[in-house]
Amino acid sequence: MGYQLTKKEIYKEVIKCGKDPVYFVNNYARISHPQRGLIPFKTYDFQAELLNDFNNYRFNIILKARQLGISTISAGYIVWLMLFHRDKNVLVIATKFGTASNLVKKVKHILKNVPDFLQITDITIDNRSSFELSNGSQIKASSTSGDAGRSEALSLLVIDEAAHVEGLGELWTGLYPTLSTGGRCIALSTPNGVGNWFHKTYTESEQGVNDFNPTQLMWDAHPDRDREWFEKETRNMSRRQIAQELECNFNTSGETVIHPDDIKRIFETVREPRHRTGFDRNYWIWEEGQENCSYLLVADVARGDGKDYSVFHIIKLETMEVVAEYQGKPTPDLYANMLYSAGKEYDDCLVVVENNSVGFAVLNKLIDLEYPNIYYSVKSTHEYVSQLEAEGMSNSVAGFTTSQKTRPLIVAKLEEFIRNKLITLYSSRTANELKTFVWNNGRPQAMRSYNDDLIMALAIACWVRDTALEENQREVQYRKAFLDSMIVSNTKFSTAIPGMQGYNRKIDHESDLNNSNNQSQQVDKQFVWLYKG
Repeated sequence: MGYQLTKKEIYKEVIKCGKDPVYFVNNYARISHPQRGLIPFKTYDFQAELLNDFNNYRFNIILKARQLGISTISAGYIVWLMLFHRDKNVLVIATKFGTASNLVKKVKHILKNVPDFLQITDITIDNRSSFELSNGSQIKASSTSGDAGRSEALSLLVIDEAAHVEGLGELWTGLYPTLSTGGRCIALSTPNGVGNWFHKTYTESEQGVNDFNPTQLMWDAHPDRDREWFEKETRNMSRRQIAQELECNFNTSGETVIHPDDIKRIFETVREPRHRTGFDRNYWIWEEGQENCSYLLVADVARGDGKDYSVFHIIKLETMEVVAEYQGKPTPDLYANMLYSAGKEYDDCLVVVENNSVGFAVLNKLIDLEYPNIYYSVKSTHEYVSQLEAEGMSNSVAGFTTSQKTRPLIVAKLEEFIRNKLITLYSSRTANELKTFVWNNGRPQAMRSYNDDLIMALAIACWVRDTALEENQREVQYRKAFLDSMIVSNTKFSTAIPGMQGYNRKIDHESDLNNSNNQSQQVDKQFVWLYKG
């Protein structure tokens, strides 16, 4: 495209372009079209608004759908910044070096194709990842690994596909000081679940609690897209893909262990507890212990490094409702006392404690306090045995052991319970943990800087309820049926051996009946959390 302008007109155009990035991009930026080749870049309204935001706000964060030309708009702004300003230092980072270098390539392409009268500088340093102009402005591409940009004073930091950058929170902590002299930041991305830096920063920007200016651009921001386009585009896409690529939906995007629809349903049941008690008011109670109800208490003990929490859930077994919950950082002795008191409040319910290193200290304290109903298992097999049975066994261990073998099993059981609507949750703390509990290289765990203590305790509860206690309940029912059959029988039983002293003694049927009743009551008391008869 040729420009026949006088010197006076050129001067005016340079001034207009230098003051207004929208004017520059719409009049003098050219981009490559896959079918049409080199074409003028004519912005849509939403793209022009973005350019103005880049110029008016130091920090911008853009939650976007795919293929809206946001990377190209960012490139246009970078060209304007470098071309009309001296000594600007621009850094582009992305989770992959190729993604960052592609944006640098777009910048270089636009620069090389501005009209002659705007090519006031030459490229003095030029390679794949960076180049520098003769006016001192430069741009560099980098992956998010290493110490990218930390030793430099930046004029502009661009974070491309920010939601997909692992550990961006730590990286931002290191990069933020490089912007302290007035530097700007553009963070743009499609969503990738919740809990990551991009989700947190965007959410906080909407609440006005950080310096970022938020912009959300869904698929229909583009004027050429309608419902017919959407239906055609999503024909072969999964629900997660649609949420991530087109709908800007944090909750449904990402790889959460629990399906987003199930998480959404759980949030619908969240409600405030009736009581907030305990020394730190972190013991939440939705329902006090009731007579003729069976309960289960499952506890996870903090490692002691200050990064995680000691937690427990109290669950009504008949309905699988979480009726009470604790999350805090008490000392092991204090925590053991809390478990003892909570267990007593809920009818001496079975107390299951994860027996990690600190967990054993808590369990020993519970044993010293003579709590009557502690979960035991057989070493290596994880088979449940009652406290009474465990006393006569050499291969029993107090508490539940979470290992590489049991972790995927209990998480799968939790997912099954939630998916089949077999458990009711009221806690916002647990619900929020579900949002950040994701698959990481095939392992279910909390996102970096988040916790999964409440989730793992709940997973253990589901496992214990559906395996150990179910099997034990069947055994209790069998024993009771056997004892009941003895009670109604008129047959007198004797275990004496002929020839022994006392063989011909008279058997007191009424006494035997009382003994049978007492034995049945002992069984009932032993397994009070399972059988109410």
